[in-house]
Amino acid sequence: MEPNWAEENLQTIRTLMERSAVYRRALAPIMLFAGALGIIAAAAGILFHLDSMRAFSSLWLSTAALAIGGTFLIARRQSLKDKELFWSPPTRRVAQALLPALTAGAIVSALFLIGANDLSFTTLLTFFWILFYGCAIHSAGFFMPRGMKLLGWIFIVGSSGFFGVLVVFHTSLNLNAHWLMGVFFGLLQLIYGAYLYVTEQKNPAA
Repeated sequence: MEPNWAEENLQTIRTLMERSAVYRRALAPIMLFAGALGIIAAAAGILFHLDSMRAFSSLWLSTAALAIGGTFLIARRQSLKDKELFWSPPTRRVAQALLPALTAGAIVSALFLIGANDLSFTTLLTFFWILFYGCAIHSAGFFMPRGMKLLGWIFIVGSSGFFGVLVVFHTSLNLNAHWLMGVFFGLLQLIYGAYLYVTEQKNPAA
């Protein structure tokens, strides 16, 4: 093993632990922003009946792109405020942890867009999105506040339970995928962002 490689990794891990409070502060507005976008997208999908696979996917993939762009700007502003390098080794580690599950989600989305036209497939696609997102934030949770891992587990367990309900009650269950997306990608993230914000105000040194 290369000594320099081991030393660099040890320094990266030490820096991640030392910056946990900084990441916690940055995460609160990110979660609030993403949660608000999720609620708005769900409301738009329900109001305008964007239920076909193409309309559903276009709405939520556009929302995801906006969330990623907004997250980048918020994190960038935080790094400038703290006079820190944005694309630092710790940031690269977090990105690497997120990448596998998010890539899998993107591939599955493309496959659904190409080969699935039935309205019922939007509910199945929602299951995959929730599952892969949960896996992604759980993986990144090693470098972030403990609550991120718990949130990841909520997404993973929630998606698995949801899939079980689909399997058992598929003949009689009529679910609106926008409601599910709004609950997971809107409400849950808003709640977690509000929790981070409130507890940060109470304990700035956390």
